Amino acid sequence: QVRLVESGGDLVQPGGSLRLSCAASGFKFSSQDMSWIRRRPDKGLEWISTINFIEDNTFYADSVRGRFTISRDNAKNTLSLQMNSLKPEDTAVYYCKLGGGLRADYVPVSTGTQVTVSS
Repeated sequence: QVRLVESGGDLVQPGGSLRLSCAASGFKFSSQDMSWIRRRPDKGLEWISTINFIEDNTFYADSVRGRFTISRDNAKNTLSLQMNSLKPEDTAVYYCKLGGGLRADYVPVSTGTQVTVSS
């Protein structure tokens, strides 16, 4: 059974940094593309970043490119998201997901972690 558990969310001031983690189990993590998505207040789900399992190629939404870095540790079945230069508009619940991209009908299978950027 697929299980994803996000952690690391917090209240942070604009310009600050956070590192999110996603502990994965129930599937062969090293053979899956993995992504981060988020849901901002009063908005739909938004794809943030994907890392593929072949050569760890990474992809980012324009809104976070240059500020966020996705990475994975296949030995620990963990996906991470380093977030720097945070902005108030980054306030959201962040989820990790299997695969790349984001279908319009996707429903998160985990509880996510809350990131709040505010002074």
